[in-house]
Amino acid sequence: MDRTILHCDCNGFFASVECALNPKLKNVPMAVGGDPESRHGIILGKNELAKPFNIMTAETIWQAKQKCPELVIVPPHHDVYRRYSKRINDIYKQYTDLVEPFGIDESWLDVTGSRRLFGDGKTIADELRARIKEEIGLTSSECVSFNKVFAKLGSDYKKPDATTVFSRENWRELIFPLPAKDLLYVGKTTAGALSLMGINTIGELAAADKSSLEKRLGKAGTMLYTYANGLDDSPVKSI
Repeated sequence: MDRTILHCDCNGFFASVECALNPKLKNVPMAVGGDPESRHGIILGKNELAKPFNIMTAETIWQAKQKCPELVIVPPHHDVYRRYSKRINDIYKQYTDLVEPFGIDESWLDVTGSRRLFGDGKTIADELRARIKEEIGLTSSECVSFNKVFAKLGSDYKKPDATTVFSRENWRELIFPLPAKDLLYVGKTTAGALSLMGINTIGELAAADKSSLEKRLGKAGTMLYTYANGLDDSPVKSI
């Protein structure tokens, strides 16, 4: 029997928490910055109104201000972010004890054993989105799939505040056209190496010669071939 794995990702987490603390920030383009007094402080997160200005995480505040002079910079409050993260994960744990955080703002959930109590994966994901919005004041994107890799991929598929389902029936149609760089653990260097092999989409990665991938990328090549073909079976590990 297939597992039912969710990946839940809070949208623009740092900026969303700041907007929840100060609702006036929802009405202006704003970003959380590492050091607002320094030209060289970096952007840690931004709200939806800042996105049309192409404000990028990890760029300098000075660069962001060049794009959007009216951008409001808010200093980070990491202790508050940790408290919000705990509250959200506490909600997840009301549905399953198999909750694996992946950073402060996202988690995997294995709800295979919870379906008789709470409904199918999409029902649970939609309920979690609604509860996080109502009880925490944040939006999130969820993906339901049969393994962790595809669940992680799908939480970025539709944003903000959306649920995606990558099922046995639709995953090839939806996932194969996506860029290979979207797959978990395909960084810039690996994406470049794949491109040199003529591999630019997940579908091309899935159809590639496994031995050629291993020769070029070592064990990572075998791992990525497994991921692209929907064969990941790694467990959700409670932490």
